[in-house]
Amino acid sequence: MKAWVIEDKFGIDALKLVERETPKPGPGEVLLRVRAVSLNYRDLAFVEGLASPQHPRPLIPASDAAGEVAAVGDGVTRVKVGDRVVTHFSNWLGGRATHARMYGATPGGSYDLSFGTPHQGVLSEYTSFSAERLVHFPEHLSFEEASTLPIAALTAWHSLFLNESPLKAGETVLVQGTGGVAIFAIQLARAAGARVIVTSSSDEKLARAREIGAHEGINYKKNPDWDVRALELTGGQGVDIVVDVTGSELGRSIHAVRAGGQVSVVGVLAGITAKLDIYPLLTKKARLQGIFTGSRDHFEDLNRAIAQHRLRPVVDRVVPFEKAREAFGQLRSNQFVGKIVIAGA
Repeated sequence: MKAWVIEDKFGIDALKLVERETPKPGPGEVLLRVRAVSLNYRDLAFVEGLASPQHPRPLIPASDAAGEVAAVGDGVTRVKVGDRVVTHFSNWLGGRATHARMYGATPGGSYDLSFGTPHQGVLSEYTSFSAERLVHFPEHLSFEEASTLPIAALTAWHSLFLNESPLKAGETVLVQGTGGVAIFAIQLARAAGARVIVTSSSDEKLARAREIGAHEGINYKKNPDWDVRALELTGGQGVDIVVDVTGSELGRSIHAVRAGGQVSVVGVLAGITAKLDIYPLLTKKARLQGIFTGSRDHFEDLNRAIAQHRLRPVVDRVVPFEKAREAFGQLRSNQFVGKIVIAGA
């Protein structure tokens, strides 16, 4: 089978297209024929050696794929040959979040963030996969669209609806940016009857976000005090939920949220540290919530909502398998809206 691997060194240019033996599914596993792979910033970080350079190589990157079940191992009853499924990123299948459920390790043990870290990823023609970590996706979606769901859509769903005060119709959400999580947050919030404000440094991206469902846009290059503008747009009350994808301006996110509202921290695109004045968090009785995708049960709830509303993920472009390097380069350029997908081999 064909597979993209990182071998001797890290970097997009170091990605190699190689031939490997097609894996055989063991007990509880399936052989998945990969039809599409969507990229996340974490995938780029691992390819460039920024996330976990100590992981053993060769390494197949990427974590999110949609495909068909080609064969099943002993004991598999969850799926059957021919099923159209999508991978689930986390070990967390259901129940409340615990270290063991999320990372598959005992407290104090090493974190297992799954595919490609250090397990092999999905950027290959076939991959063996635990049947318990596969989910059937809505029938109206293509493989390319379905491949975008595991991290981006589930993270957005968690940010909006899996908290102490789930988003309700008539409430307001502020979404940072126009990447995968942000665009799904716009779509899901709009489907729930909420008002959506989006921030971006690009007027063109803001216009595209409005086409997708955002009600207002704030260009933070032209309006650096975007939090003040968000307050103005809400009559001084603040938004109900901020979906914060950068992590670097948490103070502004807290300023923009209403009393008793929530800042859902989903990313670290601008760095892993932030200077934070605690006092506004206390006086607003606001919640600062870290978001880690969701469980398989949450994923299935999300898929029911997508099917009910006939939502279609926003795929900016589909890149041929043989040009995977170009897809990673396009991800790094940040010149896209929604998701970048690599077609199956």
